[in-house]
Amino acid sequence: MAGATNTTPAIDKVQASLKKRYARERRFRYIGMGAVVLGMLFVSVLFISIVSKGYTAFQQTYIRLAVDLDEAVIDPDGTRDPKKIARADYQGLVKKALRETFPFVSGRREKRDLYKIVSSGASFQLADIVKRNPELIGTRQAFWLVADDDIDVYFKGKATKTDVQSTRGIASPTGTTGEIKILSTAKDFAEVLAGIKADLLALARSKERELGKQKNAFESIGYEIVALEQAVVEARSAGDSERIGFLETDLSDKVAQRSSAQTLLEGLQTQIADLQRRAAALGGEERLTPEMPSYLIKINAGLVKATQVENSGVAGQVLVPLHSTAAAAAGQWEVMVLETPEGSRRVKDQVIAWVWDLQQRGAIEKQFNSAFFSSGDSREPELAGIGGAAAGSLLTLLVTLVLSFPIGVAAAVYLEEFAPKNRWTDLIEVNINNLAAVPSIVFGLLGLAVFINFFGLPRSAPLVGGLVLTLMTLPTIIIASRAALKSVPPSIREAALGVGASKMQTIFHHVLPLAMPGMLTGTIIGMAQALGESAPLLMIGMVAFIVDIPGGLTDPATVLPVQIFLWADSPERAFVERTSAAIMVLLAFLIAMNAFAVILRRRFERRW
Repeated sequence: MAGATNTTPAIDKVQASLKKRYARERRFRYIGMGAVVLGMLFVSVLFISIVSKGYTAFQQTYIRLAVDLDEAVIDPDGTRDPKKIARADYQGLVKKALRETFPFVSGRREKRDLYKIVSSGASFQLADIVKRNPELIGTRQAFWLVADDDIDVYFKGKATKTDVQSTRGIASPTGTTGEIKILSTAKDFAEVLAGIKADLLALARSKERELGKQKNAFESIGYEIVALEQAVVEARSAGDSERIGFLETDLSDKVAQRSSAQTLLEGLQTQIADLQRRAAALGGEERLTPEMPSYLIKINAGLVKATQVENSGVAGQVLVPLHSTAAAAAGQWEVMVLETPEGSRRVKDQVIAWVWDLQQRGAIEKQFNSAFFSSGDSREPELAGIGGAAAGSLLTLLVTLVLSFPIGVAAAVYLEEFAPKNRWTDLIEVNINNLAAVPSIVFGLLGLAVFINFFGLPRSAPLVGGLVLTLMTLPTIIIASRAALKSVPPSIREAALGVGASKMQTIFHHVLPLAMPGMLTGTIIGMAQALGESAPLLMIGMVAFIVDIPGGLTDPATVLPVQIFLWADSPERAFVERTSAAIMVLLAFLIAMNAFAVILRRRFERRW
């Protein structure tokens, strides 16, 4: 009984200890699961962000135009010479087709804006079609020509948010062109007027925020003036005439800045008071400005931009001529609100009206953007593609693979199977491991110094890029290959040697085939790492603007990571989606290469 009494506290203590240990294990397991979930969440957010911005780049907006392929312009002598056909004025033919499509457009400025809705590359597109099909010369054909990047951005719904308001009354326009009025029997325009009042309040709040920033800037200038005045007094006391001259010049500049800032503050205060007064006024009328959302009335197959709104109607400018002045019943006319003010977007209301007119005719649509995959880089976003960068990446990786795989495997076999174990081989192993951790830009500097400056190889060429990436990839391949050789059981070597095979036969006939899946896996992972590198390639000049697709190892080229880098720095809005789309393509390559490595490992892996 005494023994049982003595063992019970010990058992309880052990059980309590086990409970604590199990609880710690559960907490550790939950923390690990949470870390995995959190990592997957971050990766998902990244992928969703990239895909949401980039998937639209796989479509491009095209405009259908009926082009008169005038023989007098394209081939006046009738020789059908391809060189003469290619040099014809296709830009003039495209402009003529636009004028015929929109005969109501007049005025030099409006025509210039009209010509810009089609890409500058449309003439080259048309020239290529005619050059391939000379039998079209002298006929009138409808072609789908690529639209300008601003039109593409708007048509994809990224330039402004558009809200369409339904109507309840009968609307009567007073004309079909020029300045007209539209009257409604219901309170449709009273609702529009209420919306304008809300826009005025929002604009006043925006001006108030700007006023606050300007007040801070004004106070900062005042502090600087006080400091300069004190410095002038000190300089005069010290008799430093040269310093006095500099300080007085700075002081006069700051005083002028304060005067300008004071004028700006007073102007903002006046604007805010006027906006608040207009927003608080009941009913009445309001004149729309470029700082406010645009209101476009779709009626009788035409489009009218409202310039002044009253409770019972609007006055406006006809952007697309109406077919008639007949009264439009409820539901047969609409008010389209463009929430981004005209002054804050690149696509103006008149251009939007032309796009709307093309939509009504079915002459504008989004098509698969095959040029994105087949074309090289361009200053025009709608013409830019990743074809040149993809070809440059493949040529660069080809050079990298041809050089790094045999050299890396040979080095690993020698170090693991043949090299004596001494301090020199230890030093080599340490340096190989250190090279795997060296920043990639260091290899770019090495390539610039050795391959370009010393050997005189051409800049921005896949050959040099492959040599630089080979230096960067070799440590990874050597380390992975040595690990694969170590994983082969010693019994394989012993059995081969036991039946009379030489050491060379043992390595190349038995050990190396078993280690090859691991070596290939390491090589593919190294190639995937090289594919995503941009820093070393920037150092050897592959940041150059390359339009042509490279045809050889010494031709000027760029690669996908560098192309992404260049596009990300471009100011045009259309390059944002192309940057994300190029990232998607690059990620697809990387995922495919890593998946291939996994498949290889599982297909050829042997367990002992």
